[in-house]
Amino acid sequence: MKIKICKIIFFYFIFLLAQANAITNKIVLKVENEIITNYEVKNKILTSLVLAGDQITQENINNLKKRALESLIENKLKIIELKKYEIEKNISQVNSYLNSISGNDILALEKKFKNNNLDYSLFLEEIEIQNRWQNFIYIFYKGKIEINENSVNEDLKKIIEYEKSFQEYNISEIEIMTDENSNIDQIVLDIKNKIKDEGFETSALKYSSSSSSKNKGNLGWISSKSLSKEIFEILKKLNSGQISQPIIRPNSILFLKLVDVRTSKIENVNINELRKRIIDQKKNEMFNLYSKSHLSKLRNSVLIEYK
Repeated sequence: MKIKICKIIFFYFIFLLAQANAITNKIVLKVENEIITNYEVKNKILTSLVLAGDQITQENINNLKKRALESLIENKLKIIELKKYEIEKNISQVNSYLNSISGNDILALEKKFKNNNLDYSLFLEEIEIQNRWQNFIYIFYKGKIEINENSVNEDLKKIIEYEKSFQEYNISEIEIMTDENSNIDQIVLDIKNKIKDEGFETSALKYSSSSSSKNKGNLGWISSKSLSKEIFEILKKLNSGQISQPIIRPNSILFLKLVDVRTSKIENVNINELRKRIIDQKKNEMFNLYSKSHLSKLRNSVLIEYK
């Protein structure tokens, strides 16, 4: 009799556990055949909060729900597209990124996930998908993303021949995607309040749609000569630490922060490194342009079902 009771209790416990797992893994959205579960949404939100060093409160969780879901949708769109092509991840690039966000201590990063009961494997998978996606965009749009050597040489020539020194800007960004139904004024007000309350870097990590969000929005050092005229005119009016007024674009709103500015003398500059920085900046601008365009086309061609 005792054995039967024990068996009943055991199977009842298994049943409750299965029910709990079912709730945890409830499907909230489908992107074609790719599913997004409650578990993924929760892990995405909490990961953003932990990496930003924010408190895990209901208010912070609620504030991140929309952005977390949008990020997961984009991730599923990338998975769907990457299945059509044989694009391998670049392990060296993945590890380089992980080292950059962990202070060269990936094991400590993994431990932080474990200590906060977060799924590191989901986080790593997203990084690997982004790496494959980046490589895919460069291959798919190779003819368009290739940098015109004459353009690079012209920029270098202007710096070397006509400038005894030149300025470089360390910039961070927050980019918010919009559509025809977006309330631009309300979005601008919301992001300004987020920046005021949480700081620029935390806001970039949590709310920015740009791929730079994973690096808290930071774009690194960029030569003034490789900036567009519009951006240069905005940055030269800012002091270090200041944030630009919102830059309204057709499908996005951009905030820029001038982290620092420095003047480099030509005789002290490694020309090959300067050339590389100019090329990287031009490539990054083109990558972001074609990546967003490609994702937009995918989004309009697949079925997204909310459960």
